[in-house]
Amino acid sequence: MAMVQPARRYGRQKSEKPNPIDVQVGSRVRLRRNMLGLSQEKLGEAIGLTFQQVQKYERGANRIGASRLHRLAQILEVPISYFFEEMGTASAPGGRLAEDQAGFEHDPMTRRETLELVRAYYRIPDEKLRKRIFELVKAAAAAES
Repeated sequence: MAMVQPARRYGRQKSEKPNPIDVQVGSRVRLRRNMLGLSQEKLGEAIGLTFQQVQKYERGANRIGASRLHRLAQILEVPISYFFEEMGTASAPGGRLAEDQAGFEHDPMTRRETLELVRAYYRIPDEKLRKRIFELVKAAAAAES
C-alpha cells in the first residue's frame, strides 16, 4: 500500500519573503498605475479596495487572485500578460524564478524620473517635434556608449 504524502502548502508563512512572482506582478501594477497617473487611492476605488490593500499588492505582500488581476488589467488597459512580461522563466512546478527578481527594483523603467519623462514626452502635442526629441535622445545615448 502506497503512503500518501501530505499536501505541500503553497502559501507562505507571515515571516517568509513574498513570492518573486507576486513581487513581479505587483511591480508591474505599480508601473502601469504610475504611467497612467493614477494614485493608489483611485486605483483602489476602481477595484473596491483601500489604498493600503493596493500597496500590499504592489509590494507583493499579498497575492492577487485571478479575477482581481483580470479586473486590474481592464482598469489599467493592458493584457494580463503585461503583468508577467520581463520575468525570468520559472523552473519546474514549485521552482524559483531563474532570474533574480531583486534586480527588478533597479530597472530604470520603474523609476519616477522615467515615468515623468514619458508623461512629459506624450504631453507634447506636436508629433513631429516629439519625433525629433526622440531622435535627439537616442543620438545622445549612442554618443555616450
